[in-house]
Amino acid sequence: MSTEKQSHEAHSGWYEVQYATREAQEKAIADWKYDQENKTINNWIHRRLLALADPFVLAKKSWLTVGDGYGFDANHFYKKGQDVTATDISDTFLPLSKEHGLIEKYAVENAEKLTFADNTFDYIFCKEAYHHFPRPYMAVYEMIRVAKEAVILVEPHDPIARMPLLLAFRNIFDRWNTGLLQKYWKNRYSFEEVGNYVFKLSEREMDKLANGIGLPMVAFKGINNNYYNAAAAQEKADNSSAAFKKIKRKLAVHDFLTKFSLMPSQVLCAVIFKKMPSDQVLEAMKKEGFQIHVFPKNPYLK
Repeated sequence: MSTEKQSHEAHSGWYEVQYATREAQEKAIADWKYDQENKTINNWIHRRLLALADPFVLAKKSWLTVGDGYGFDANHFYKKGQDVTATDISDTFLPLSKEHGLIEKYAVENAEKLTFADNTFDYIFCKEAYHHFPRPYMAVYEMIRVAKEAVILVEPHDPIARMPLLLAFRNIFDRWNTGLLQKYWKNRYSFEEVGNYVFKLSEREMDKLANGIGLPMVAFKGINNNYYNAAAAQEKADNSSAAFKKIKRKLAVHDFLTKFSLMPSQVLCAVIFKKMPSDQVLEAMKKEGFQIHVFPKNPYLK
């Protein structure tokens, strides 16, 4: 069996392993509702990621969420009045989420081979799923194919792409021994239990991918958001929680270091445009701090 097929099957069955009974699945939904209603730290972390899509919900659009195992991403857009379809390779939670009224539409889909026609949805939203795909570039090309306007990826940021000093150390170490740095940089090559290599996003990677196929523009925004702690996840995200106050202090330090390019942001939002966005969307992105790269046209193609 091929590596990608093994990974697809492992991902497809992951929820059934983690939530083997209907009771366990119902509890997962109940816990998520609790986080929503009580504005917990876990909810705060996820809201910050979902807020990266705010510039694109100014008008009603059609959306496809990819790798949305629980349908919770789709619920975010559904509550904002968007026309959204949730998809995942697993069918464990999506029917249950529809039953609970969290989503209206869903489909079981392999992100690397979507069954939708070209230009079916205005926006494709893929949060914290790209790094799970065994062949993520295939998935991105598929998302671009079925999108009309843009594909929005939210993923861990590749640190070496934004840290010249780390890149320099890697080059020096690799000159003598390409395995030496791995003793200290433990997740240089990392894999998940379900078998996939953990991919991370970089601005340059997305620049090349989009410009190489003749797309007009990409946009980026980074945030620091890696503050999940299972022990404190359901505490309130306010000053009544000592854990949350500690998170806010860490966030302030990390934001300072990121601002002065002393560390990269932990999370990168990359928006790949199939066509130039409206002036309204451009203005909203600029207001939210997105960095915009407009590409020159290929002079050798009409």
